[in-house]
Amino acid sequence: MASSTHPNAPCAACKFLRRKCIQGCVFSPYFPPEDPTKFANVHKIFGASNVSKLLNEIAPHQREDAVNSLAYEAEARLKDPVYGCVGAISVLQRQVLRLQKELDATNADLIRFSSDQNTLMMPQSSGNSLQNPHMLPPNYGAYSWNYNP
Repeated sequence: MASSTHPNAPCAACKFLRRKCIQGCVFSPYFPPEDPTKFANVHKIFGASNVSKLLNEIAPHQREDAVNSLAYEAEARLKDPVYGCVGAISVLQRQVLRLQKELDATNADLIRFSSDQNTLMMPQSSGNSLQNPHMLPPNYGAYSWNYNP
């Protein structure tokens, strides 16, 4: 993908490497001149020669995904030299676990509140209180004082 404004402009890789961008350059479809930092990062981490070999060894329909992966991994490695993209993945996995626990707790609360609400809305039987010995009669505690002197 050569630049649409300058069709003869060298790709970001050839510009960075200070060489002429030839017809059929393996880098030009994936490193446009508008994004020079993408190739600079990939080159700094993996090296232009290694990237060139990789692109020539894989099928053309897989190259764009490979370059996007290399660019992501290179940027992650520059941000976090020790862990790279594994550090970002680890942070995201911990976040998923924390959110899953929070979701489970919220669902448990929802079930508990729902069952409490259903219990409150259940009609109470006006029959024999012996059916449920823990249930108090409906007039329990309501005293009627009819004191007429």
